[in-house]
Amino acid sequence: MKNLIIAAIASSLLLANLASALDYSVEPGKPVKIIFDTDMGNDVDDALALAMLHSLQNRGESELLAVTLTYPTPDAGQFVAAVNTFYGRPNIPIGVTPDAPVAVPESKYLKVAAYKDSKGKLLYPAKFNAAKAPKSVDLIRRVLASAGDREIVMVQVGFSTNLARLLESGPDAISPLSGKELVRKKVKILSIMAGQFPQDTRNKKKPEFNVRWDVPAARKLVAGWPTPIVWSGFEIGKAVLYPAWSIDNDYRYVKNHPVQQAYQAYNPTPHERPCWDLTSVAYAVWPGKDRGYFSLSPAGNVEFGPDGHTKFVADKNGNNYYLIVDAVQAARLREVLAALASEPPQKK
Repeated sequence: MKNLIIAAIASSLLLANLASALDYSVEPGKPVKIIFDTDMGNDVDDALALAMLHSLQNRGESELLAVTLTYPTPDAGQFVAAVNTFYGRPNIPIGVTPDAPVAVPESKYLKVAAYKDSKGKLLYPAKFNAAKAPKSVDLIRRVLASAGDREIVMVQVGFSTNLARLLESGPDAISPLSGKELVRKKVKILSIMAGQFPQDTRNKKKPEFNVRWDVPAARKLVAGWPTPIVWSGFEIGKAVLYPAWSIDNDYRYVKNHPVQQAYQAYNPTPHERPCWDLTSVAYAVWPGKDRGYFSLSPAGNVEFGPDGHTKFVADKNGNNYYLIVDAVQAARLREVLAALASEPPQKK
């Protein structure tokens, strides 16, 4: 009987800790500290999400500590450096994963970082050397090791390669803790764009993109991640389309804008791109109920079919949740995400 009581108390404490982790709020002067793990170069929503992070930092709501890449080409890092420099933050560290096991198509928009003016000068000069850049897992470990307890919010909007490898990493010169121990000690939540919920039924042959390209890593991530995971599925981004009118009008405060040009290079207006990655950033910074941008599923576990199709199974002891939006929430999100992504950089 005593063991049953102890187990019940432990279960109650676990559920209470999970609930508090999901309902943290931004305190004045204490921005949400974010590591942004991205497959920058595939879809252009990654670029919009990065712009949004800079605007949130301008407002004091978040702080971008590092960007880590799962798109294994040097151009991805150069583009991120160009955007960071454009927003006045050239020193944000960028981690690379040149051996990522993904056969990605050639990017339609990373070339924007190499655009030149009529005199042959780069429009977006930025310092980046892929050969000298830190490896993504090493960079994540370094940021976590220097952070306070439960201070970091991880935002993953690409493949699970880096975070799966992080969990498998052992003690090293950076930290005596394993990757999993570092995550448990230093991370509040993981806000991730991947899958479809409550079940991936879009395409029987192909699971959602961010899962499809590294299914083994996605399985490892879900099996081993020790903090709450909040999923923004394929259906959320499809419900919130980035407005073409914003691309055509809201970036005119400057003659050349890397994110606006990236959007047009990827799929020009009047096309309206789903805001997949932006919604994961939004939840990372605004998880509380006060803003009302999202509803949240009950707790549960995420399972994967043979090909990587996701399925959510409710379980009060699970550490996975998925976002839900209704038509009103989607309309509000569309407005605020466009406003943030297009907000001008801070004046120097």
